[in-house]
Amino acid sequence: MRQHDDSFYRFAIDHIVAEQHGGRTVSGYLALSCFRCNLHKGPNIAGRDRHTKKLVPLFHPRRHKWPHHFAWDGPLLVGRTAIGRVTIVVLAMNHPDAVALRETLIQEGTTEI
Repeated sequence: MRQHDDSFYRFAIDHIVAEQHGGRTVSGYLALSCFRCNLHKGPNIAGRDRHTKKLVPLFHPRRHKWPHHFAWDGPLLVGRTAIGRVTIVVLAMNHPDAVALRETLIQEGTTEI
């Protein structure tokens, strides 16, 4: 029996648009996602922005540019636009565990944010 490499299981394959909303299971419609973000996203394709009170789509990795919608403030991810803000909330990207991990990585010099 072959022993599996845990690094293989660190990401989920996510339907950018859930199948129930017409998303297809082909490479252009799929993206790697961390398990926590994928679980929080579920079939969501939008969320309500707390600032504008409007329903806005989640960040689409094939259509949107990361730096336009997100910025780093130390270990915290900050939404620069309604799309960024909603995505951070819906996917719980600033969950305390994620922030703590980023703080540790920054302190160890493992990553620059």
